[in-house]
Amino acid sequence: MTSARGMTLIEVLIAIGITAGMGLMTLGAFRQVDRANEIVREQSERTAAARVALTRLAHELTMAFLSESYDRKQFRDRPTLFTGREDEILFTTMAHERLYRDAKESDQAVVEYKLEADPDRPGEEALFRREKPRLDGEPDRGGTTALVADRITAFRLQYWDQAKKEWVREWSTRSTDRMNDLPVRVRIEIEAGARSGPAEKLVTEARVALTRPLGGT
Repeated sequence: MTSARGMTLIEVLIAIGITAGMGLMTLGAFRQVDRANEIVREQSERTAAARVALTRLAHELTMAFLSESYDRKQFRDRPTLFTGREDEILFTTMAHERLYRDAKESDQAVVEYKLEADPDRPGEEALFRREKPRLDGEPDRGGTTALVADRITAFRLQYWDQAKKEWVREWSTRSTDRMNDLPVRVRIEIEAGARSGPAEKLVTEARVALTRPLGGT
């Protein structure tokens, strides 16, 4: 059988098959482009969130402080502190911002950052921030915890030891040798990743303005 244009039925079917195949290939190409765009958008969002967290932590670290002005009858240990390890940090800062006009809060707060399992994404980790706007004898408890950046593959901290002229992995004002000293600088590194593709590394350094206790000698 021959069509009006001189094509056999088989040729017509082959032409239809070729056209359908090209259509599927085109659709597949569009899907791949959409997927690539989705990955790029996702990575951009993750990186933006990580960058905001990095900037905020660096700002709060610049205003970290210790103080000798506290009620020694009420507190066994000094309420202000700075304890940092490679993947978490807890310190007092004067960078707290009051969200309500009449809130009974000052610019002082206890802030903690740490990398923990993401409850919404099994098998992944996220960076969490805890803030406690009132200083008391239990800085490692209470306050409000919020997720500040998800799909974080690494969170690393280093502390500059001015006396030894080297970076160290831990710093604690609860220890006798660092009781009255804060690190001059803190190096912060965050790696943010997407579901696929390489993680993006963000690095900055925060310079601590006050390295000796307020009210001390």
